[in-house]
Amino acid sequence: MENVNSNPLKSIEEWEDDVLERYPEPGKKAKEDYRNYVDSERVNTVREFYRLNHTYQTYNFVEEKEKEFLAFNKKEMTIWDAVDFLNTLVDDSDPDTDLDQLQHLLQTSEAIRADGHPDWFVLTGFMHDLGKVLCLFGEPQWAVVGDTFPTGCKHSDKIVYPEFFDANPDSKDPRYNTKYGIYEPNCGLDNVKMSWGHDEYIYQMMKNYLPEEGLYMLRYHSFYAQHREHAYDHLMNAHDHEMFKWVDKFNPYDLYSKVPVAPDAKALRPYYEDLVAKYLPATLKF
Repeated sequence: MENVNSNPLKSIEEWEDDVLERYPEPGKKAKEDYRNYVDSERVNTVREFYRLNHTYQTYNFVEEKEKEFLAFNKKEMTIWDAVDFLNTLVDDSDPDTDLDQLQHLLQTSEAIRADGHPDWFVLTGFMHDLGKVLCLFGEPQWAVVGDTFPTGCKHSDKIVYPEFFDANPDSKDPRYNTKYGIYEPNCGLDNVKMSWGHDEYIYQMMKNYLPEEGLYMLRYHSFYAQHREHAYDHLMNAHDHEMFKWVDKFNPYDLYSKVPVAPDAKALRPYYEDLVAKYLPATLKF
């Protein structure tokens, strides 16, 4: 692997700010309100992040990461210990908000709760970014966050910065560089290896505990090439399309709940302790 800075983003949240520029909330905060960095500086770091992501996220890389992390043998923690662990991921350079990682999680889940959704939906919102603990296990930013996409087939030009896939070995491999690659038409996303990151990691951790609708939200919430661009309809089956209605329902809470008002974590904790206890075991393996 080339000798470059593997963590070019000033903050792991910076890729989400780029998503907000691509998909701004209709009639709400203008994109310039989300960021105070000089645009060219942020754009350059995001471009470098995606250059690395698109170069190294190969089918074989995903297989290696699945073997490494889906054994869940790194650490055993309660959810609250995991949140405390995640809070050691310092985000001093994010000018949007002074919130810690717990408050980021609570903003999403509290917005969902305020709209009267089922409690499993609230818990999904609370859990959806907990997979970012991968950063604390030494993983580079480009293997934790960023838009996700199928590996093992041709990269869509609807994926952000598609030109960087030219350096990905899979784009030159005849097994992987056709429309369907190693897959069959409408084979279903459960048969597709997505690029590696916090989405797949938290999905695999939660798959025995949450309803399927919530699991789709966890697994595909960063798959913008599909739920915003519909670039991979040819791999999805009818069940995927039905479940993606829930991904679409979750997406605005994921993207647009970030405001500089701190949730009262202390006051909210008893509710979330009860909610976690209802659905999850006392400890989880990471």
